[in-house]
Amino acid sequence: MSIDIDAAKQDLLNLKEEYETRIDKIEDHIQNPPDDLNEHWEDQAISYRQNDMRASLMDEARQSLIYVENALSRIENGTYGECEVCGKQIEEQRLKALPYATLCMKHAE
Repeated sequence: MSIDIDAAKQDLLNLKEEYETRIDKIEDHIQNPPDDLNEHWEDQAISYRQNDMRASLMDEARQSLIYVENALSRIENGTYGECEVCGKQIEEQRLKALPYATLCMKHAE
């Protein structure tokens, strides 16, 4: 079993683009809401709650982007697919499901 590094890199680049797009859309939506809800306090409360949810989604996307960028760095330095704990190769099916995985199944549990 060997990892197709080129395919993994392309998957990671696609994920990177997806997360960057998601972050940009969320930031834009928070800064430029599609409607003006400032007339009633109930509407303002809903808007604030939605912005809190969007901010949480943006934080999650930013963290995922960091994971992806770290995985791309591991590809560049030749350590992609190695478990950070034992140094053995991470299972191919795990990397397909989670391309930025840093631990083998045994150590991920």
